[in-house]
Amino acid sequence: MILRTAVAALVIFVVSFASAAEPAPMSAAEIAGRLSALQQDGTAYVRLRLEVKPASGAAKTVLQLQIKQRRTKATTELVYQVLFPKERKGESVLLRKVGNRPATGVLFELPNTVRTIEGSQLKEPLFGSHLSYEDVIENFFAWDNQAIIGTEVVDRVNCQILESKPGKGERSSYASVRTWVDARRLVPLRVEKYLAGGQSARRIDTTRVADDDRGHPIPANLTVRTPRDESVTDLDGSKIKHEVAYTDREFTPEGLKELTTPRSAPE
Repeated sequence: MILRTAVAALVIFVVSFASAAEPAPMSAAEIAGRLSALQQDGTAYVRLRLEVKPASGAAKTVLQLQIKQRRTKATTELVYQVLFPKERKGESVLLRKVGNRPATGVLFELPNTVRTIEGSQLKEPLFGSHLSYEDVIENFFAWDNQAIIGTEVVDRVNCQILESKPGKGERSSYASVRTWVDARRLVPLRVEKYLAGGQSARRIDTTRVADDDRGHPIPANLTVRTPRDESVTDLDGSKIKHEVAYTDREFTPEGLKELTTPRSAPE
């Protein structure tokens, strides 16, 4: 009798502990809000390796990039600059988005050409990759319409499928975006973007998750594909430093011509 009582008490304890350890399910708005807040993480510096692999066996393109970013709830400013190879060193892109206004940008091409990026040009590829300018500046987790439309296992992880759609006044080339979210770590493991007719436009898979300099898990390696194109883009951007001091000049067309690196930048 004493043994049965002890066993029953142990079972109750284990079940209670497991229930307490299991995180409470979040709503679509809560998941999107937390993912959006993680993107709006202030100032940061990123070292990124970008590799475009053609399907035909042609030579691949490998670029080493630095990214300077200032992200808040109201404004996002990004500067992408090529560090390697030598013949492309200094190529730069400045992108800016304020509230729900359309994003704008400036491209600096060697040796000394500056051109504006506007409207449909935001669909153009970033340094020849499978990512567009719009892809890197847009925060679809901040859109008004968010819904959980199902669950699926990705890389042995149970994911919530979050569907994001632009609301009134929110402009995008995409009609919807679906994100497979590891809700426990709050990391997107897959993103699929769709056009107005329902056609798939782009798929982004997380191939490695790592902790950033703040100890938060982030998608460290990504593979990007587009439909009917067997080539892919691989990105490795795990080297990141937050709370970096920038000057306003670094986020201007004139500043694009100056290839400066923060003193606290990761190697």
